Amino acid sequence: MERDRRSAGGRTPLARRTLLGGATAVATAWITGGGPAAAAARTVPGPAGRPGPVACPTPAAAPVSSALWREYLRTPFTHPQIPFVGRAGSRSRARRPRTVRALEYGADPSGSTDSAPALNRAIADAGERGGGTVLLPAGVYRIDGLIRIGHSNVVLKGAGSARTRLYATKHLTELIGPYGSRYGGDKSSWSWAGGLIWLCPRDRWAALTDAIRAKDWPFEGWTGNARDAWRTLTTVRPARRGDRVITVRDPRAVRRGQLVLLRIADDADHTLLEHMAGGGPGPEAYHWADKTKLTSYVPYEWPVRAVSVQGNEITLERPLPLDLRPEWDPRLVTPVTPLTDSGVEGLTLEAVETPQSPHLLDKGYNGVTFQCAYDCWAEDVAVRHADNGFGLVAASACTLRRTRVEGRGSHHPYFCREGAHDNLIEDFVIARATVPAPSGTQLHGINVEGLSSHNVWSRGVMETGTFDTHRGMPFANVRTEVTVNNEGRHGGDASAGPLYGARFTHWNITVTNGRAGLVKIDEVAPYSATVAISTVREFGQIDKPDFTGALNSRLEAYGTPDGVWPRNLYEAQRALWLG
Repeated sequence: MERDRRSAGGRTPLARRTLLGGATAVATAWITGGGPAAAAARTVPGPAGRPGPVACPTPAAAPVSSALWREYLRTPFTHPQIPFVGRAGSRSRARRPRTVRALEYGADPSGSTDSAPALNRAIADAGERGGGTVLLPAGVYRIDGLIRIGHSNVVLKGAGSARTRLYATKHLTELIGPYGSRYGGDKSSWSWAGGLIWLCPRDRWAALTDAIRAKDWPFEGWTGNARDAWRTLTTVRPARRGDRVITVRDPRAVRRGQLVLLRIADDADHTLLEHMAGGGPGPEAYHWADKTKLTSYVPYEWPVRAVSVQGNEITLERPLPLDLRPEWDPRLVTPVTPLTDSGVEGLTLEAVETPQSPHLLDKGYNGVTFQCAYDCWAEDVAVRHADNGFGLVAASACTLRRTRVEGRGSHHPYFCREGAHDNLIEDFVIARATVPAPSGTQLHGINVEGLSSHNVWSRGVMETGTFDTHRGMPFANVRTEVTVNNEGRHGGDASAGPLYGARFTHWNITVTNGRAGLVKIDEVAPYSATVAISTVREFGQIDKPDFTGALNSRLEAYGTPDGVWPRNLYEAQRALWLG
């Protein structure tokens, strides 16, 4: 942070005075109930088709100042327990003067014919012309195929989730084929991948689906099916977590505004994984070598824009998530061609109602998935009767706002995996299932796994599910201002390694059924912060820490849900970032 003194991309970097001044304003707003988010902070969207919000519980007394927050302000980008997530989510929202009307391409709002071909033609036409908004008026549109957004700067926009409904009649196994697991066994990867609305770069989607049809089960991230579709732009000199300015060996291949991929490899002693877990005796004593699923996620790949290039110094769009050390061979490389500035708005995707499949055998009645997408979004979108609701697969800097999963039970209402970073899920609802779950099924909740980092779940109501940290050692993720009926289970096999890396934070969490698991994490997660959660007790799935010795975790304001300010950790950090 000390190195970042000049303006980057038109924004003056944060100085200590700015941070403290912003903190004072934020604190005042939270105590008095003012500020731009005050009205929205107490509600989440109502069910699709029904008016009015669903209210979150209101504290009996005014919240008190968090001592941990005041401590955080001294080192906002390098605090040992609390990550900086104030830059999570999409930002660009470029103007789209071109409007494409789906009805003119043959979309049928009566639901009597298949509208998928017409919708895909309209979306492709908008994309091939450089972008546009595809308008889908109120009605019911039957889709017998999946809907693909493969070009940047394209938005599929309905008339509102209560008025525009896509009715999906087929699942992904029918439409693409069976999708096995690259780790073996009889699992279906449609249990955690793909969507009936699938936002993914056109060439990347073709490579993925070709590999699935050939039963050559792919990696799903930013560097291709075999993780070899990249080239080096430049190597990077040592830097510290929280820096925004990095020094590179040769900046000539990097231009201002370019989306690059920071690639950090591990060494033979797995010191990168130790660093992700917070370091110290516990991670150093952990046996990493046999965690083959976890080690397959390394190198860590982090997409980020270069907002300025001056000499050998590059200023990044957001602070570094990790240290950069020579033994980890840090470098900037090319990602696959990304999908950027595209979204889905104002509609409900409803699958034909079928019983939920046995665990890990989902057929692929999946909702909306973002893959290799950056700075994209969904807003006012509901998913009903889905195997899996909203997916972020190797997606970064995306926002899901005012989304809802409802109907019969979902395996993963929200899944965030394969190195998904810096995403924001806010004002979300997981509704109680309308039918009992069949035996042999599982419900997870808000999922994060696979070294995914700096993702935020904010202002949510979970009538079912849990805080599903799914092994694969995700780290530095935040859940804040969420009400949860904590009745789900986490997943993840032993070869995926630890449940948590460092700097998980749960901040102002109301637990309606008193269950501790996966919410009270001070005795399980290393270098974590559990702040202002309900009084809870252990029952159901009970986890033990993966690391021996002191966890260096923090617990504050236990038993006072929604009892500290700032009420919303993400919004407070965002206000500091904006100054």
